[in-house]
Amino acid sequence: MNRTLVALAGLIAVGLTACGGGGDPLAGGSAGTAAEQPPAAADTIRIGSANFTENRLLGEIYAQALEAKGVTVERQFGIGSREVYFPALQDGSIDLIPEYSGNLLQEIDPQTTATAPDAVYQEVTQKLPDGLTVLEQSAAENKDAVVVTAETAQRYGTSLADYGPACGELVFGGPPEFAERPYGLPGIERLYGCTFSEFRSLDAGGPLTVAALADGTIQAADLFTTDPVIEDRGWVALEDPKNNFAAQNVLPLINEAKATDQVRETLNAISAALTTDGLIELNRKLADAATNSVESVATEWLAANNLG
Repeated sequence: MNRTLVALAGLIAVGLTACGGGGDPLAGGSAGTAAEQPPAAADTIRIGSANFTENRLLGEIYAQALEAKGVTVERQFGIGSREVYFPALQDGSIDLIPEYSGNLLQEIDPQTTATAPDAVYQEVTQKLPDGLTVLEQSAAENKDAVVVTAETAQRYGTSLADYGPACGELVFGGPPEFAERPYGLPGIERLYGCTFSEFRSLDAGGPLTVAALADGTIQAADLFTTDPVIEDRGWVALEDPKNNFAAQNVLPLINEAKATDQVRETLNAISAALTTDGLIELNRKLADAATNSVESVATEWLAANNLG
């Protein structure tokens, strides 16, 4: 990592802590304390989130909607990665978390080959451990994408299938785990014959990766499809015709014992209202931390959708 990126890492550290980071639900985060807590009371739902802003917002939307129905809620946001919060769900330390279908399936079955939304959802429902269940999935997705600048797309193409040997001319940047995960560099190489000249270990769809793509330190990046920076900068999320990246529909993962009819109805109504374009706009609002907070954006969205 060059000096510019190292300096930038130091400058943004405080900002990342304040906003909860950005990007991938699988990205490593703070260990949190969820696994160290006793289960919530039987009449209380303890809601967790991963340690990035969009997932905190979804958790807050769940929390406010349930509170409006008279459900007692505890918040345990910013737990960290799935490797931390999934065991906490299993042992009852938390009861509910906003999840992403494809990465959840890969957590419970690393050998899965399902990629389409309905197939992923069906396998998730069949393979979850006893005591956990998912409710209805939303149309909203937040998934990994290989993102390039408009200039790079004009030169090489708008689909991963266009790149092949040309990848040897490009430096790729993303979170460290992307170099090893099956849908990361190994999947891109296997499906598209694309081996990048170099991998730069940066952050999970956050400011380091964005800055590196903007200044040309890298020419391709792992970013996330609900990040408004892609549209705002005129960048291109490359098409993935061979489905390296599985569907990542937002859905509630919940302790089955806490999934009463009222809870199911409330959370399913939220899923019915969520869209990918809507998530992009919510993330755009959250980027303006001076005027918007997770709490205020959640309240506004619920009111706009007659769910508050």
